[in-house]
Amino acid sequence: MTNPTAAPPAAGTMAAAVRKALSALGVDPDGLTGPHEARSPITGEVLARTAEHTEADVAEKVGAAHEAFLTWRDVPAPVRGNLVKRWGQLLTEHKAELALLVTAEAGKIESEALGEVQEMIDICDLAVGQSRQLFGRTLPSERPGHRLAETWHPLGVVGVISAFNFPVAVYAWNAALALVCGNAVVWKPAETAYLSAIGADALLARAVREVGAPEGVRQLLLADRVVGQAFVDDPRVALVSATGSVRMGREVAPRVASRFGRVLLELGGNNAAIVAPSADLDLALRGIVFSAAGTAGQRCTTLRRLIVHSSVADELVERIAAAYRTLTIGDPSAEGTLVGPLISRASFEAQQRALARAVEEGGEVVVGGGRVLVAEAPDAFYVEPAVVRMPGQAGVVQEETFAPILYVLTYERLEEAIALQNGVPQGLSSAIFTQDQAEAERFLSSAGSDCGIANVNIGTSGAEIGGAFGGEKETGGGRESGTDAWQAYMRRATNTVNYSGELPLAQGVKFL
Repeated sequence: MTNPTAAPPAAGTMAAAVRKALSALGVDPDGLTGPHEARSPITGEVLARTAEHTEADVAEKVGAAHEAFLTWRDVPAPVRGNLVKRWGQLLTEHKAELALLVTAEAGKIESEALGEVQEMIDICDLAVGQSRQLFGRTLPSERPGHRLAETWHPLGVVGVISAFNFPVAVYAWNAALALVCGNAVVWKPAETAYLSAIGADALLARAVREVGAPEGVRQLLLADRVVGQAFVDDPRVALVSATGSVRMGREVAPRVASRFGRVLLELGGNNAAIVAPSADLDLALRGIVFSAAGTAGQRCTTLRRLIVHSSVADELVERIAAAYRTLTIGDPSAEGTLVGPLISRASFEAQQRALARAVEEGGEVVVGGGRVLVAEAPDAFYVEPAVVRMPGQAGVVQEETFAPILYVLTYERLEEAIALQNGVPQGLSSAIFTQDQAEAERFLSSAGSDCGIANVNIGTSGAEIGGAFGGEKETGGGRESGTDAWQAYMRRATNTVNYSGELPLAQGVKFL
């Protein structure tokens, strides 16, 4: 197909914009030196060079965070909230500059990059309120003259490992809550998103100084996977919150478990939407296209499987294909662009392998799937979002390919559709488009979607801060932001206070 395209900026233009943004965030661009090349997927050019830390640096940073925690845990929680409040204010003041770094490194279109920084601001607001509501419980004791209660206390050092596709928001989801809960935070960002991390961390460091918090309460660790293992293995890191692939989770979780640490995992998502015969197809079309093609298919909540009732499948697929042909592909900083680049050549090659396998397994590519070559950026990888009709859900449809491929399957009965929805190893996000209330309620029931997120008449992506985010099965089971997610960053203690002057035992036990 031939999509409208937006040419990338001239060589050097983006690097200059990045330098300006870093300066506005309080980072000296000339002070960034080292062996690591920070590249932009938009042009393939090197934006800056940065240092990478060693295993000795890991020990030093975790140690500094632990020392800061010993002081920070005794600061009243509402006072700790002042730190996060100030961070949120600084993020608001510098929203455009940080979003520019996100676009430059992750290839997100401008509105999505701005939206990611807004997520950071929103979680700061939520966490500040939470700092006055770290509540426990008072329970009835069976023993007279006794008070039974549960209280919550900070864990210690919280380690955050974030992915390239949300280079700053995921860190904020964790850090904002962890800090108000009394923890120190060490952040290992994705190797492809160092500049975004440096910018976000600079604002938090400024907030730390301005409110007088312990300097070590926040630490930034720029490290590759090998050095990251030392981080994961450090017994002083009480909780490792890791966002990334299932493969990464399989490596991290056992290592942390071997030392009896805690993990909070946000892993792969092979998300599906059901389109019922009663669905508003205009509404469904908009939700499907954004969820499937947005961020070039590089969201954990990207729509990857579309399960459509046979009576509307042909019409809906035709409309999706027509909409895909109108998507502007190219420079995500250009006005009107809807699909930016894939993060790397490896992502493009993974997409091509998946498409070839889908055809081998009986699939038909309806539209898209090719590379969009841009003369000005030969080292960038722009692709056409693809739609593939599949005869069943075996094989490649069971797997998550982090690229814009939408597999279409059909169904006859709702129970069949729900079985298809649930019949994959992942369990992050799901949706149904229907005007039938009984169908919607069935989908949301315990016999319906088995995912952590289940939506009605909205796509699979676009979660709000107020609701807990996360999934089941191979998605890892973690929850971030919203409701009671703060409890993941604390430990619970049961307290019994005896003010009776006697010593009765529970369960009527008699001793002495």
